[in-house]
Amino acid sequence: MLILNGIIHTMDGEVIDSGFVQVKGTRIEEVGHMSQLPAGAELDQVIDARGGHVLPGMLDIHCHLGLYGAGVGVEGDDLNEATDPCTPQLQALDGVNPMDPDFREARQAGVTCVLTGPGSTNPISGQSVLLKTTGRVADQMVVRAPAGMKFALGENPKSTYRKQGSGPMTRMATAALIRGNLTRAMDYHLKWERAQASQEEDEPEFDSKLDALRPVMAGKLSAHFHAHRADDMVTAVRLAREFGLECVLVHGTEGHLIPDFLAKEGIPVITGPILTHRSKPELANLTMENTAILARAGVQVAICTDHPEIPIQHLPLCAALAARAGMDEEEALAAITINAACIAGVGDRLGSLTQGKDADIVVMDGHPFDWRSRVKHVLIDGQEVTEA
Repeated sequence: MLILNGIIHTMDGEVIDSGFVQVKGTRIEEVGHMSQLPAGAELDQVIDARGGHVLPGMLDIHCHLGLYGAGVGVEGDDLNEATDPCTPQLQALDGVNPMDPDFREARQAGVTCVLTGPGSTNPISGQSVLLKTTGRVADQMVVRAPAGMKFALGENPKSTYRKQGSGPMTRMATAALIRGNLTRAMDYHLKWERAQASQEEDEPEFDSKLDALRPVMAGKLSAHFHAHRADDMVTAVRLAREFGLECVLVHGTEGHLIPDFLAKEGIPVITGPILTHRSKPELANLTMENTAILARAGVQVAICTDHPEIPIQHLPLCAALAARAGMDEEEALAAITINAACIAGVGDRLGSLTQGKDADIVVMDGHPFDWRSRVKHVLIDGQEVTEA
């Protein structure tokens, strides 16, 4: 397949004012200026993107797509397992419903990959999964599983367990509960490591919770910390440094108050949702300028919808609002493409129009941040999603 004559946002180089993308099978074969189009290039399937924009498939790397559907009451709500404050053994893959119509709306909007996972009522919520947005069997949609371990600080776990009286009721207790579980997980992990390296030491008795945390302790799985307030963000960094965790901050609403600290620590931040109101006290300092301020300070940022907080099809609108609030347009686009892919650990496969990467491609009839622009074509793994 050839996509011709479009304005190409490669996301790993300069914007090409009139270029092509060649697809072979499930991969991107070549990208370049129209003057570089190889003689005799396959022309059996052609998309003429003249006057339009071509970009990588967009990624929303913090949402709850497929875990919170259109059901009534408990029928579609598989988001928060509030029976136990710490549930690292839960796998989002076991709760995702690929038939949720929101998957269709995601890919129609050009969102081709999502990191979806448990909610934030639990200090340790469980394992997220990175999925393509097309398919009927969740296992066949997986890009990476698990894709992150969800932790939560701030008001959500406090408010949940204050009502139940069976968990943390203060920020101190939430952090202490996480610290205690990580301490046990580190001990468990080291015992496994010693047992595997030695014939003489016995393996520890299997514990599903601690075993789920082993990749986190080994630095192979990122810890995604839900944190809105600046002090909660600092607590997440403190915990990460204590245990040597690969840390990602989610929401980061007050990140604009401590941008230099976050930049110095090298902590990525997934900002959002921004298209919302101050629905709870820890959003008091919500500002559209947050993402731009963090980016200017040198923080690696992505933008999320936190679907269903903001419907996932509005991901490009969220990036457009960040640009309107002072973020460079290409940086804002990077926040829902290449930056998002890198933070999710799949920058080698997704997020840019680069030779050898997955052919997840969006063709729009105008700039992706123009509210009048429409998605004309969506390719996922080189196959056009016809309903888009």
